[in-house]
This record gives sequence, structure tokens and C-alpha cells, in this order.
Amino acid sequence: MNEDTLAHLDAIPTVCSLIEDGIKAGRHLGAQVYASIDGKTVADGGIGYARRDTPLTSDSIPIWMSATKPVTAIALAQQWELGRIDLDRPVADEIPDFAQGGKEKITPRHLLTHTGGFRASRFRSPDDDWDKIIRIICETPIEHGWVPGERAGYHIHSSWFIIGELVRLASGLAYRDYVREQILLPLKMQDSWIGMSQEFYQANRKRICAMPNMVSNPPTPSGFDTERWCMDCRPGGSGYGPVRELVRFYEMMLNGGELDGVRIIEPETVELFTDRHRENMHDRSFNHTIDWGLGFTINSAHYGESEQLPYGFGPHASRDTFGHAGYQSSIAFADPEHRLAAGIIFNGMPGDPAHQKRAHRVLGALYTDLGLA
Repeated sequence: MNEDTLAHLDAIPTVCSLIEDGIKAGRHLGAQVYASIDGKTVADGGIGYARRDTPLTSDSIPIWMSATKPVTAIALAQQWELGRIDLDRPVADEIPDFAQGGKEKITPRHLLTHTGGFRASRFRSPDDDWDKIIRIICETPIEHGWVPGERAGYHIHSSWFIIGELVRLASGLAYRDYVREQILLPLKMQDSWIGMSQEFYQANRKRICAMPNMVSNPPTPSGFDTERWCMDCRPGGSGYGPVRELVRFYEMMLNGGELDGVRIIEPETVELFTDRHRENMHDRSFNHTIDWGLGFTINSAHYGESEQLPYGFGPHASRDTFGHAGYQSSIAFADPEHRLAAGIIFNGMPGDPAHQKRAHRVLGALYTDLGLA
């Protein structure tokens, strides 16, 4: 365990033990953890390694994967507050080419709830540029028999590029610049990016976590720590930054859209975006029933099988807990009942079943260690 960990993670000994067991078992190189209650830090640190020769600390920079999505949702929320975007008007009103392939009735609400029905789109990120990706997604037809809003299926990237394009058109700023200027920097998330600058990458490359694939033996590189991937702007999955900075986003949400005197969104908008807009619907991508807000996963453990639930919040989270997880690695969330904001990012992808099991156990231990269960 790193020296700075001893001073900042002593409140969660079971969590630390489980992470160290996972290192020994080859499920990850390490993990970064942050938690606060009522805005007061109760855990903050890193365990293990960012890469084979570099300790993982609270300042290390992992990729967030799909835990990026709520930040993009709030970027859209800001434009909605300004009256520039209507959640229930067709996307094609703002992006006319999007009406191709039967998508003319899809709205921003469908994008945010994963009910649009254009999951598969054959662009190549980070090889294709933004305009080409938008063009390819616009040309992608809706899935056969899909009625927007009546079926659910998680969209990994396609719908999130369209949300980013809506923000770009409404604000007049490139998406990467908008989210940096209007959300990340105002929240003092200085080391966080969705589309990292080359200058920052070159100055901080040793801080960036390797995020290897742990299924193979020995683990294989994923490439997510390379300049090519770090600089890529994917609104649904290319967030990077220390987990404590990602959790600042959730502290803002728990505090009604404001943090340290800086207002990001109005309290009513927080309530709207974290309410259940998609309820009791079977997700055709995850093959589970999962509730969704507008861009946020809402705790769905009450449907059963919580240990196998993709993107779940563990066994003790309250019903209204909201947040988002990332592919085989990350989870960040807010639990309003317990006033808890927390995030854990494992530096290593061990396959979906193994990740879901470790996340469930570690999140359960987090609540137990903090006296919330």
C-alpha cells in the first residue's frame, strides 16, 4: 500500500483489503478510491500501481470509460436551461441529416435514456474525425422494429456523439472545449478532460494509468494511456481524470447543482435529470431490467440479481442512488439518502463477470466501512 494511502484510506480497511486481494489475484494493477459524506472527504487515495513501474496515487489519471456520460448529459442540461434545446423535439430539427434511416422522430430524451434504437454505427474512433463520425451516425438506420421510447438498449457511443453535436451547435463551441470551460474547470476539475490537450498529455503522461486487459496472462496493453486515445474526444467514454475530481461532479449534483459558490445547473434540473424517466424496461444490450434518468443510471437493485446487475451500485445503496459505471473498470455515483458521493476506478479490466463481482463486493464494503449499512 502506498504511503499516502495510509493517511487517506484508513476509514475503509475492508475496501483496501479487497483491492489488495484483487491485485494478488490478477484482476487489476490497483485502484483509486474517493468518497465524501455531506461534502467532507472520508476516503481518498490509490492502492497498487498505475503501470508496472509507477505507484498509483490519488493524483494518478485513469480513464473513466462510460462514467463520462453523466458529464455530457449535464452539458446538454445547461443548454436546455438556456432554452436552446428541447428534450422532446426531434433531433433532426437541429441536425437535419439525422432524419435518415427512420430516425426522424428520435428526441434528446430518447438519446439520454438509451431508447433511440441506433446502437450499431460503423465509425472508427479515434481514427475518424468528429464530422465524419457525425455523418456516419446520421446515415445509420434505426434498428428493425424499434419504436423510439418503447424499447431500451444501451448505446455505447453513437447517441452520445449526437448529444455532443447538439451541445456544439447550441453553444457554438467544439464539444471538448465546451465541457472543459463550462463544467470541468468551474468545478476545479483541472486534471480532467474529455479530449485531452496534447500539451497536458505530454506533461503528465507518467500520471496516466495503463488500464490493461487482465483476462490474458500476462495482461495486455489496452492503449488507453497513449496520446492517440487520450486526445480523442468521445462524449460517451473518453473522460480522464483523478477519481476525486470525478466525484466533485457528484458532490455538485448532491448540492443542488452548485459547489463552492459556482452554480453549474439549477436544483430543479438536478431533480429532473436524476428522476426515473425509463422504468421497468428490459435493456436489450445488457439483458437486464435497468432504470434510467436523463443520462444517469438509477439504482435498479430492486429488480433482483444485484450482484450480476451491470452498472449497479452494490447491495446497500439507497433506491434513489444515481450515477454511472464504465466498462470493466469504473463507478461513480451519489446516494442522496446517505449524502454519499463516491467513486472507484480499478486499473485493469478482468472481463465483465469478474468486474461486476468485484465492484459489487467493494461497493458493499464501502458502505459497511463507513457505517452506512
